[in-house]
Amino acid sequence: MEDFFAWDYHGAPFELFGPAHIGGLLALLVLNLLLAHAKNASDHNRSLLRWTLALVLWTNEAAWHIWRITNNQWTVQTMLPLQICSLMVWISGIMLVTRSFKIYEFAYFLGIGGGLQALATPDLGIYGFPHFRFFQTFLSHGLIVTAPIYMTVVEGFRPTWKSMPKAAIWTNVYALAIYFVNHALGSNYLMVNAKPGVPSLLDLLPEWPWYILWMEGIGVVTFLLLYSPFLVIELKNRKSTNA
Repeated sequence: MEDFFAWDYHGAPFELFGPAHIGGLLALLVLNLLLAHAKNASDHNRSLLRWTLALVLWTNEAAWHIWRITNNQWTVQTMLPLQICSLMVWISGIMLVTRSFKIYEFAYFLGIGGGLQALATPDLGIYGFPHFRFFQTFLSHGLIVTAPIYMTVVEGFRPTWKSMPKAAIWTNVYALAIYFVNHALGSNYLMVNAKPGVPSLLDLLPEWPWYILWMEGIGVVTFLLLYSPFLVIELKNRKSTNA
């Protein structure tokens, strides 16, 4: 158990697309498939399920903060809930317990888009399976993907065409605000002030500020891909109506 929470972990490091990584992704896929069956559950049972998902999200995130604090690694420059995925953890939980469509519009695009990217390339370093950080990362990012999928498949929520520009505009407003927060704190939340100090996919992009334009483009493509299933349905319905 001591090694499970160790900061200086001596077990196997995380291996990108290794057995543990693939296993974690498959486990999340199975979870989403199982949750889809809740579509026919009673209102009471669906409410219990939403609360359970929310509490797991919040407890898991709180455990991460406690782990950093107990290892003297918690700083305002790195641990404030200002990253998109960290922010999505808290507001996705609120979305689940309140069934808020306004939050859903952001959780669908930002939670799924950001969560899938983080799951594809987790920043875990030395913390491979079965360390606490491995499980915490997959739970955190996995459930911010699962939460809006659950609301879509089980609760019947649907993003609209207007949801995309709304999410995009407010995300840019938020990023601009974070740019000034970073200047005040000496931080680099959202990576809008500089590339991260560790190797990342941003190393493949031009230097600041040009890589931000690439991030904007990637975001637009991601939003369009996420909305494409609903666009296809809308076009089919229009075709059927006009036939």
